[in-house]
Amino acid sequence: MAKTGIPRDPKIYLSLFILFLMLVALMPRTGKFNYDYKKGSPWAYETLISQIDFPILKTAEQLQSERDAMGSSVVPYYRFIDEAAQNSVRDAENLNYGAYNYLKPEIVSALTSIYQRGVMADEASAVDENVGPVSDILFIQKDKRASKHPASDVFTMTGARVKLLSAVQEAFPSVKVDSVFNASGLYDQLVTNLVYDRETTDLVHAESVDYISPSKGFVTAGQLIVTKGEIVTAEIAQMLDSYKAEYENSLGYNGPRALLWLGNSLISLAIVLILFLSIFYTNPDIFKQFNKYVYLLFIFVLTSFTAVTVDRLNPSMLYLTPFSLAALFLLAFFKKRVVLPVYVLSLLPLLIFAHNGIELFVLYLVAGVITMYVFQFYNRGWRQFVTAVIVFFALLLTFIGFRLINDGSAFSDYTLIIYLFIGSMLSVAGYPLIYLMEKVFGLVSNSRLLELGDPNNKLLRLLAQKAPGTFQHSLQVMNLADAAARSIDANVLLVRAGAMYHDIGKTGNPQCFIENESMGAKYHEGLSPLESARMIIRHVSDGMVLASKYNLPQVVADFILTHHGTTCTAYFYNKYLEQGGSPDDAAEFYYKGRKPFTKEQTIVMICDSVEAASRTLKDNSPETFDKFVENIVSAKINAGQLDNADISLKELTRIKAVLKSYLAQIYHERVEYPRETR
Repeated sequence: MAKTGIPRDPKIYLSLFILFLMLVALMPRTGKFNYDYKKGSPWAYETLISQIDFPILKTAEQLQSERDAMGSSVVPYYRFIDEAAQNSVRDAENLNYGAYNYLKPEIVSALTSIYQRGVMADEASAVDENVGPVSDILFIQKDKRASKHPASDVFTMTGARVKLLSAVQEAFPSVKVDSVFNASGLYDQLVTNLVYDRETTDLVHAESVDYISPSKGFVTAGQLIVTKGEIVTAEIAQMLDSYKAEYENSLGYNGPRALLWLGNSLISLAIVLILFLSIFYTNPDIFKQFNKYVYLLFIFVLTSFTAVTVDRLNPSMLYLTPFSLAALFLLAFFKKRVVLPVYVLSLLPLLIFAHNGIELFVLYLVAGVITMYVFQFYNRGWRQFVTAVIVFFALLLTFIGFRLINDGSAFSDYTLIIYLFIGSMLSVAGYPLIYLMEKVFGLVSNSRLLELGDPNNKLLRLLAQKAPGTFQHSLQVMNLADAAARSIDANVLLVRAGAMYHDIGKTGNPQCFIENESMGAKYHEGLSPLESARMIIRHVSDGMVLASKYNLPQVVADFILTHHGTTCTAYFYNKYLEQGGSPDDAAEFYYKGRKPFTKEQTIVMICDSVEAASRTLKDNSPETFDKFVENIVSAKINAGQLDNADISLKELTRIKAVLKSYLAQIYHERVEYPRETR
């Protein structure tokens, strides 16, 4: 049986060295503001004096307040339509006023004066539905030039009617002018010649809001910012935030470049060393499966690279980045005890270099841990969105906690909360990429293993139809192997899939195997022991052909090759010798498979033999089961079948105990039910 130790494959260390170089390249080359402070707490460091000139940046609340103030006063734009006014005056001049036609010159004169000032719709003077209340000033665009006018200089439709009536009435006080206007239909001829230009209004308004200055003051080099022990007030915190932003963006590293590279190298080396040791102490078997090992490093690099890159481009977008998706990508192929330390290490760039490093690190640590726990219950179809919602609320509560202890304002920036929600949903949206990872790295995910274990799978339906006895045998082997795998923390899903497919080759000739024989029919009667052995052994090669035809993953197909290993078909070999056969032909009676080399393959081999042989037991006592299981496992060991298996004697002992208990539960004594009497 194989032993686990320090990996000796040079590829392992070469890949770690490449990872080390990549981390060094990702390390920032700019200065780091190494002060932690919180509003309302005393400044814990020495007196801080500015080394550079910098502007005092306005807070998000201050900028929003100014934008709101700008947005509360809108200067609207109107286009002057001269043709509409001319047509209205012409129509008024053509109207028949009867006995009062002498009013016409005064009417035309008054209308012309009114239209020269402009007439707008009544509702235009109220409130603009998009930008708020309209100001007392407006712009009128006439002859391709826009000029500013007081809103009181122009008329609404109602005001225009009143002005027209008062002007004519003043000139002819003895005439009932209003009655004349109604009778002639003059009021109906009034039109608006000022048309609201929404597009221009919105454009100018947006520009005025965007042009708000982002700063409110200036600090020069040598100026005092905060003294030791001084309480960090809102004003001081604003200065510190501004100084930090300018320091990290422009100051850069002003020490010896060699020391910078040395520091980055030491940090990178520490991270790589911790990653290596976390794998070694949690699951060293990963080193023996190089594709899984490379995939693990890839997810680590992908997460770290994303964290550093997004922080450099736009730090606020880190709240939108679905880092918990990395936990799912790892969980699809590794156990939780491996996933957690690797995931935590991949978040270190957030902690070390991000502006809100501690907050982001804790946020996504919480998200990743909850994702790993919840996803085992909600991992199929629409239920994945349940996982996303639970993760979002966990993120939200953690986010609120940080906001409350920092500035007491939990909901000051709704944008970040929206980012957290979108990021949680993206974790679900990105999960199908696991199937791409399977193809690229030659892996088989837990989701794929679950699908393979479904009895409705096409190949398993074929087994159930053609070889129902073998199908039932495979189910029993799966149950035995499941219990055994759980006892030593092996890959349960892989064991279940391997157990279901290990005898798939029997579908080629099901009657050859006793569990599928029909009542009274004896397939091997009339065959020589050598012919029978060849027919029995053939189910391994037939199984590999089916595995290739139905695209079974290699890691599952390996169970077909290893479930008999290189053992002998002892029944037919002994019969062959009894009939005078030569031991020189013994090789014909041995399987041409491969000895198991993983825990999972070893479990299926043992459980296959135990399940098949247990059908011959006559005694159901604990002593019988104990001796029975011990003999089968010892026979495998003595035959050298476990020489290459990565399994310890301690694990074999646990497996044997589980199998003995399982058999006792299946084949326990039952009471004899009395016959019914009538």
